[in-house]
Amino acid sequence: MTQTAAYIFAAVIVALGVFQIALAAGAPLGRFAFGGAHERLPVGYRIGSLVSILIYGVCAAIILDRAGLIDVAGGDVSGIGAWVVAGFLTLGVLMNAISRSKPERFTMTPVALVLAGCAYVVAMS
Repeated sequence: MTQTAAYIFAAVIVALGVFQIALAAGAPLGRFAFGGAHERLPVGYRIGSLVSILIYGVCAAIILDRAGLIDVAGGDVSGIGAWVVAGFLTLGVLMNAISRSKPERFTMTPVALVLAGCAYVVAMS
């Protein structure tokens, strides 16, 4: 169950990374991110999208390490890190759920919920 949750987590994170790359490149998908105020993100938000990709990579590494699929940190680091990731993603669920943008609220809230759920499964292992 733990490794399955980690694989699902990784697949969703990769999909979100592709989405963030598209946003950073100027794709008209801004209604799904950053509160949905801009169809095409302004430069500052595009930089935020690129930073998000780095954060996603760190989160994925922690979750995959905790699940025993890769080895990048010690057990204590990935154990604590998995709980931090799960908490961070829980905040993401809440932030997406209160977004003024309906597309963001109805698309990204479930995505964040899946990520948070997978992170909790891995963290509890």
